[in-house]
Parts: sequence; structure tokens; C-alpha cells
Amino acid sequence: MSKIAVVTDSNSGLTQQEAEERGIFLLPMPFTIEGKEYFEGITLSQDAFYSKLNSDVDIYTSQPSPESVMGLWDEILKEYDEIVHIPMSSGLSGSCQTALMLAQDYDGKVQVVNNQRISITQLRSCIDAQNLIAAGKSAAQVKQILEEDKFNSSIYIMLDTLYYLKKGGRITPAAAALGTLLRLKPVLQIQGEKLDAFAKARTTAQGKSIMINAIKNDIENRFGGLDKKNVKIMVAYTFDRSAADTFKKEIEEAIPGCPIEWIYPLSLSVACHIGPGAIAVAVTQNLSISE
Repeated sequence: MSKIAVVTDSNSGLTQQEAEERGIFLLPMPFTIEGKEYFEGITLSQDAFYSKLNSDVDIYTSQPSPESVMGLWDEILKEYDEIVHIPMSSGLSGSCQTALMLAQDYDGKVQVVNNQRISITQLRSCIDAQNLIAAGKSAAQVKQILEEDKFNSSIYIMLDTLYYLKKGGRITPAAAALGTLLRLKPVLQIQGEKLDAFAKARTTAQGKSIMINAIKNDIENRFGGLDKKNVKIMVAYTFDRSAADTFKKEIEEAIPGCPIEWIYPLSLSVACHIGPGAIAVAVTQNLSISE
């Protein structure tokens, strides 16, 4: 049986240490801050990132260089026969398309999964890939199964501020000013390729209720019902872990029998565009894994 490695990037929310503990190889995402390049989790910590974000300096995200991607693959293939590479969604970054192009030179030894996941759902795909490999699937089979499963997940994110959407040009200054005046808490959705508007809340409590009802609806109407055997629920956040812990308890009270599997920080690539103080909930349908 082939020895197969799983590779992802730091958009999954994994730190280098956590990735090593899980047996996953991790590509750090690069950032340019005031003209200097940093790498998430290596030369740029969560605390340092938010310190710079709050100081209102220009922060630009980019994708890993082809040299860094191929260098990691080449090193891994000294020990492994195949690689399953799971980058962030192709709709949110060019890194997936770059990896797909680079993989063409590896004679099928590198299978790049384009299943449009990010953050905790991307991490869930890495765990699914490891389970599929343990069940005897080839790298090509893992790619096919994960891509067929790509729409069986949802993420809902409530923002604390509209400032960063305005700064990034994703909403107009007038819309941001009106939203701030009305104290709106926008709820965004990631499902498939895009980060889209989902709802507007007037209070934090209302925003949480909207997100909980949204995942309840997804579970009941798309994922086979409220049963921990059918789904995994996860929480993510930007900067404020205590708010995520509180939200976790509220979800578990609202959806008894489905405990929260993980709490992870949202990737810094997402945080760039939504700012600190955001909380998110994700749900994925459990992948059926057979020998």
C-alpha cells in the first residue's frame, strides 16, 4: 500500500505545532505588512498580526510561492509515495489553481483537492483525508471523494465591525457609515466558492440566533437531521477566544446532542478582511468512509 501524506496551508487554522501533532504537513501563508514579508505561524503570530491590524497599517495577503510549494512536495516525496494537497478554496485564493498547475509535473504523485473549503471545514477535510488513507484509499480516490463532498458544509460568520470590509473595498463607505450608525452586525456565509452576505443583525444576540438557526436548517434539510452521527459542528473566531467559548455553550444549549468538536481561530487571510471580534459557526456532514 502506498504511503500517502496530507498537506494543507495555514488557512486551515492549524499552527505548525498542531499540524505536526496531527501528522499533517503545513504551508504557511505569506503576508506583506509595511513592505516586509511575513509567514503565518512562523514569523507572524496571531497576536502580532492583530496588533498590526489595529494600528491600521496596510496588510496584503498572497499565496505561497511555487518554489515553497514544490520544495515542500519534493521533501515529502523523499519519504512518501503520494501527496493529497488540500489548499484553501479556489474561490477565495489563487493558491489552489497554482497548486493544480504545479502538480501536472508530478506524474500523478500529487493530488490537489479543489473542494472549496477554508478554515475549520478545510481542517475537517484534512482529517477526512487521513481517515480515507487509513481505510486504504489512494491519493486519487481521496481527491475524488473530497471533491464530491465539497458542498456538504457551511460556515456563518458574524462581524463585529464593518471597517475592514470598507477598507478592502467590499462595501462602499456610505454603506459602512449607515451600517455603523445603525449598529448592524452583518452575518456572512461561506458555502462553496464565495464569501457572501447572509443577513443583517441589530444586536450580537440576534446575530448569534441567526447563525444557530441557519445551521439548524442546514442540518435538518441537507445533512440528515440533528444527530451527532450525521454532522460535525465547529466554532471559529478572530482574536477574541472568550467570545467563541461563550458562543460554543450557546450552540450546545440550542442544539443538544451535538457537542462542538473544535474551536479554532479563523485564518489570518480571512481576518484581514473582517477584522477582530468576529465569531463563526461551521457544520459539515460526516463523510461515510468504507474500506
